[in-house]
Parts: sequence; C-alpha cells; structure tokens
Amino acid sequence: MILDFGDGFFLRQATAADRAALAMICLKTGDAGKDATDREDDPDLLGLVYTIPYQVFEPDLAFVVDGPTGVSGYLLGAADTNSFNARLATDWYPELQASVTDPGPDSTRWQGSDWARHRIHHPDLSVRQALVAYPSHGHIDLLPQARGKGIGRQAMAFLEQRLAASGSTGLCLEVMRRNIDALNFYRAVGFEVLQDVQPPKDCVYVAKRLASAQDVAG
Repeated sequence: MILDFGDGFFLRQATAADRAALAMICLKTGDAGKDATDREDDPDLLGLVYTIPYQVFEPDLAFVVDGPTGVSGYLLGAADTNSFNARLATDWYPELQASVTDPGPDSTRWQGSDWARHRIHHPDLSVRQALVAYPSHGHIDLLPQARGKGIGRQAMAFLEQRLAASGSTGLCLEVMRRNIDALNFYRAVGFEVLQDVQPPKDCVYVAKRLASAQDVAG
C-alpha cells in the first residue's frame, strides 16, 4: 500500500498481473468517462493503447486504486513524454501493428474499434512545441465506485509530487472536450486548459507547472 484513501480504497504499484484490470478500466471509462463496452468490438485495444504501455515502460509511475471489490482505477505517468513516445515507436507499436489490421484512412467506413486500429497503425507520437514546458504526462481514471471520495484529488497530488521530485517542471493530460466532469476536476486541482496548442481531434490539453523540491524549500 502506498496511499490509504479510506473506505477500503488504497493506491498500490501496478504489476504485470494488473494488465487485464488496466484494460478493463480503460474500456469502462473509455467513452469520455463512461462505459465504452457497447461501442468497441475489441475490448482489449483501448488498454493496449492507453494504459498497459505505462506499466511496461514506466513501472515506477504506474499505480492502481484497489478497493473492496478489486481494482477500481488507475494512475499512470510518464516522466519524459519524448522518451516514452520513442519507446512506444520502437518497442510497442510495431508488434501491436502486426496483430491488428489497418482499417484504412476513410473514417466514414470505420466500425467498432476501427478508430483504435487506425491509431495503432498511425500513432501521433509528436510533442507539440507548446507542451515543452510540461515534459511529463499522465492518465487517471476511476470506476464509479471510487468516485466522489477525494481519491482523484489525492492521487493527482501524489503523482505531481513524484514527478516534481524527479525534476519534472510540468505535467499535462489529454482530455476529451465532452468530458465536462473531468475538465472541471482538473481545473479544481490547479490545471489550466492550454489554448495555444493544437490537440488531437475532439480533445484538449490541460497542464500544470510543478514546483521542484528545491523551489519548495526556498
């Protein structure tokens, strides 16, 4: 146990044994925070894109929220987005691309999880210039049973502290525009929506500068 949130919920390090749970939670929150199960024809793809690589390549910043009914959320981070994306390009996507078929560029013909298959074959691993001041990025998702308990706020503060201690100067996250609850949450914990950066379609970036331990001590 790393953090005790109370009511039987706690934060712990994610392990390889949690990969199925990481994929499941990603699916259950994959529609702007809501369950995407009915939308996807391959329930594993979201996790293979958005969660499992963090447990593989950033294990020190990969955590799960455990609760009375099992894993109920995750907290994931990458200390250096450029380095993390470089690992994805060389060590993750080539094998994944070999296992799924590219649905082609015409999105009007996509069905089910074709959007995810297309993303796998054409990942956007560039880092926008406006994000240079925020070299780290993260993901957090909680199932309904873990919401409304202050867990998200405590978990994000923990991730910020970990990243700042490692020397990171800033943290950004990608959020779907229609996920109003998430956007309100990030604003409430000190993030701002970046206006001078072109995000992926239907998304925005939220970002926060991090104070180093030296800055705090000073």
